Amino acid sequence: MSAYILGIESSCDDTSAAVFKDDTILSNKIANQDVHMEYGGVVPELASRAHQQNIIPVVDKALKDAGVTASQIDAVAFTRGPGLMGSLLVGTSFAKGFALANDIPLIEVNHLHAHVLAHFIKEPDEATEHPEFPFICLLVSGGNSQIVLVKSYTEMEVVGQTIDDAAGEAFDKCAKVMGLPYPGGPLIDKLAKEGNPEAFIFSKPRIKNYDYSFSGLKTSFLYFLRDQLKVNPDFIEENKKDLCASLQKTIIDILLNKLELAAKDLKINQIALAGGVSANSGLRNGLEMLAKRKKWKTFIPKFAYTTDNAAMIAVTGYFKYEEKQFVDHSVAPFSRVVF
Repeated sequence: MSAYILGIESSCDDTSAAVFKDDTILSNKIANQDVHMEYGGVVPELASRAHQQNIIPVVDKALKDAGVTASQIDAVAFTRGPGLMGSLLVGTSFAKGFALANDIPLIEVNHLHAHVLAHFIKEPDEATEHPEFPFICLLVSGGNSQIVLVKSYTEMEVVGQTIDDAAGEAFDKCAKVMGLPYPGGPLIDKLAKEGNPEAFIFSKPRIKNYDYSFSGLKTSFLYFLRDQLKVNPDFIEENKKDLCASLQKTIIDILLNKLELAAKDLKINQIALAGGVSANSGLRNGLEMLAKRKKWKTFIPKFAYTTDNAAMIAVTGYFKYEEKQFVDHSVAPFSRVVF
């Protein structure tokens, strides 16, 4: 018998709700928060207040677009963490209230697991190829950069991760130094298409195993610009496209070099990409080129499922629903990375 799952995502600044029939998407609604652009980053207090305003209308719209009533929902899945505590509390509280009001099970979802399982979202009347277990997922976002060995829907192991800053953070912070508005990552990607990726050379960290580090790159980029601006105050404006292309190439090289090493050592050729930075065209193209050389089978999500969205929460919730992995109402959100 089919199950209807309501997914709630509120880990950062996007309020999202999705309705699934088993693992098939019926609706996925997102309310963005433009207020953070003028501050150059997400302001936690403003984010949590906006979630309070958005959560009810977003859920209502998701249910209506899916053609499903609240009484038809069999379980509600919500993002427990990691993320901003104030934002998570809004989603968690709403999910608990919805579950209580409708006497249905509550399912907690790890935000990072959900990014990985976004590859298993099915769309009506559309054939979608999914990775086969085990596979490796390169999970890159504003807050996380990880290489994940995915053994099943519910069993995953982080084999490599950043020891400091994430790739997405490096994009945004370096963009800010160049005077680009927030979020800077997409703008760097856009400008990089018109620049020369070989124009400037930036240092790459030497970290053991499959781990990453991006703090050194951010610092070297800052010092490089500082020194160049002393000679030419217009250096950034005159070289912005080449700076973006060179920076993007460096970050992508760092990400893919460790991914290549992990795939070789683990002897796995099923490779997936996930997280907000997976929308980066340079990373997508770089992975596809590497896959051709290494004879990998790659899986790259649709753009709609790269950034934070409730569809990935709902599909993860469905797999946990099948395993009857429910939680009671004493469960609390967590803000830091727990995989």
